[in-house]
Amino acid sequence: MMELRGKAVAESITAAASESIKELKQKGVSPKLAVIRVGKKPDDLAYERGILKRFGDAGCDHEVFELDIACSQKELDDVFDRCNSDKDIHGILVFRPLPKNLSDEHMRKTIDPDKDIDAMGTLNQASLYAGDPSAYAPCTAKAVMELIKFYDIPLTGKRVTVVGRSLVIGKPVALMLTNANATVTVCHTKTQDLASELKRADIIVSAAGAAKMIKADMVGEGQIIIDVGVDTDDEGKMSGDVDYAAVAPKADMITPVPGGVGAVTTSILLSYTVEGAKRTLNG
Repeated sequence: MMELRGKAVAESITAAASESIKELKQKGVSPKLAVIRVGKKPDDLAYERGILKRFGDAGCDHEVFELDIACSQKELDDVFDRCNSDKDIHGILVFRPLPKNLSDEHMRKTIDPDKDIDAMGTLNQASLYAGDPSAYAPCTAKAVMELIKFYDIPLTGKRVTVVGRSLVIGKPVALMLTNANATVTVCHTKTQDLASELKRADIIVSAAGAAKMIKADMVGEGQIIIDVGVDTDDEGKMSGDVDYAAVAPKADMITPVPGGVGAVTTSILLSYTVEGAKRTLNG
C-alpha cells in the first residue's frame, strides 16, 4: 500500500508559484489575496492559518477582512465590493457557509471571474461546466486532480466513483475526471447499495463529509482511494470519510487525513492568486 501524501504535491505547486511571484514583482505587480471571514469558526481559523503560512512563505501578499458574527448583509456586501473593485487584489476567498442570516447571492452574481479563485461565482461555474480552460475550478476539486497528476495515476478508461455531489467538490471533480476520460459514477445520500458502487470502482474519490463512513467491507482489493473528507470522529479526532486503519490494508494507494488532499488546497489557492495577477498584467 502506498500513501498519497499531499506535501510533495503542494511543495511543487508552491515552488512554481513563488518563481512567478518574483517575476511579477519585477514587473510591478504584487499578487494579493483577500480573505473574507465572518465570525471565528475553528475550522475557518485553521484553514486561514494554513493560507497565511503558505502565502507568507511564498512571498505573496494577503489581507484578512474579518467581520463580526452579527454583521449585517450590507456590511458583508460592502467589504466584498471593495475587494472586488480593488485593482491591487487579485483573488477573493469568502469562507462559507455563511451564518444563516447572511446570503452569498450578491457575491456569487457579481464577483470578477478573474478574482473568483474558489469558483463561487455563477459565471465562473458556467464557464467550468462549458469546458472553458480559463475557468477556475474549486480549489479542493483542483487539488484532487493535481494529486492524481503528480502520482501519475492513469484516468483514461478507469472506473471512478465519486461520493458527494456538492458544487464545491463532488460535481466539479466528477466533471474534471470525465474530461480526463474516466468513466464516472456519482453517489450520494440517496444512492442504493453504496458498497456495490464502490466495489466496482478502480478509483474512489470521497467527499461526503461523514467521518469513517466507508468501511473495509465496502471497498475492493487494490483500489486507489482519495479521501477528501475532513471530519471529526467519535473520539474527537480529525478523520476523513474513510475508516483509514481498516481500509488502507486493502488499497493499492490511499490518501491519509490529515496530510492528503487538504495539504494541496492552499497551494492551489496560491497558484490561482498568481494567475489572477498575471491576467491583470496581460489584460
